[in-house]
Amino acid sequence: MKRIGVYTSGGDAPGMNACIRAIVRTAITRGLEVSGIEGGYAGMIGAKFLPMNMRSVSNIICRGGTILKSSRCPEFRTPQGIARAGANLRAAGIDALIGIGGNGTSEGAHCLWKQEHIPVVICASTIDNDLYGTDYTLGFDTAMNTALEAIDRLRDTAAAHDRTSFIEVMGRNNGYLALYAGLAGGAEEILIPEVPTDVDALCQRLLDAQKRGKTSSIVVVAEGPTEGGITALANKVRERTRLDVRVTILGHVQRGGAPNARDRINGSRLGAAAVEALLAGETDKLVGLVHSKPHLTPLEEAYTKKKPIDQKMLDLAYVLAR
Repeated sequence: MKRIGVYTSGGDAPGMNACIRAIVRTAITRGLEVSGIEGGYAGMIGAKFLPMNMRSVSNIICRGGTILKSSRCPEFRTPQGIARAGANLRAAGIDALIGIGGNGTSEGAHCLWKQEHIPVVICASTIDNDLYGTDYTLGFDTAMNTALEAIDRLRDTAAAHDRTSFIEVMGRNNGYLALYAGLAGGAEEILIPEVPTDVDALCQRLLDAQKRGKTSSIVVVAEGPTEGGITALANKVRERTRLDVRVTILGHVQRGGAPNARDRINGSRLGAAAVEALLAGETDKLVGLVHSKPHLTPLEEAYTKKKPIDQKMLDLAYVLAR
């Protein structure tokens, strides 16, 4: 192995640049050459490769986003697209790959390994924290704290006007971000895909809270757990309870901004561990952190197995919200 390629794919996450920096500098220190791949799998298909050295990653540890950029690439889902990517990688002298991303990135890497037999490992990175085989994914902690800051601010204005504030955070098919930010923010309700939403029960709990003396409430909602989305849900609650309800959708603000200390450290550890894994002959693996230590999981398991929510944390959130 003489040269490795590094790329980021799928949704960007705070800490990706810290991970790129660690990969580049660890690999060069271990005698390898490094090529950056711009735009993820689309960059492989388009042969967008650039040489990287120690100075290529100067002063990026504090930056959000990804200096290598990212993209969605439908063409890579086809055998023809994967074959084109493999041919371009071999022509560029790239012997192995390290990707930084989540479920889609892991699935793409697994397919590339199966079809083209190019060694590849993936650093677990997604603000959703939904990858099996790691306790925390890169970017989750920063995104959670971004959401928490918004919840704190919205609580102030909700309390000032005796309102019920519905706040949508990212998460799509899982509720990790909603659960952690909701618990940390003292939310009265946390609605996640793993637990079906009973609108009547939700309305009754909000009314009961009002009877206990609460003049305002925070409802944190993971995107997609209810039919019609957060606006439709909030309208139903407003109609059935006559509460003064407001909706805030945080959206992609959760992805941006400088990574916090934890994500900078995790990105550095994951990047270095990924290089060492390749040098040890590992491939088709996710590099994550389990019990605060680097841990390898087969990629197919990482993106197909369901990472369970801690029900005890959800129960605790409801006890403390009373």
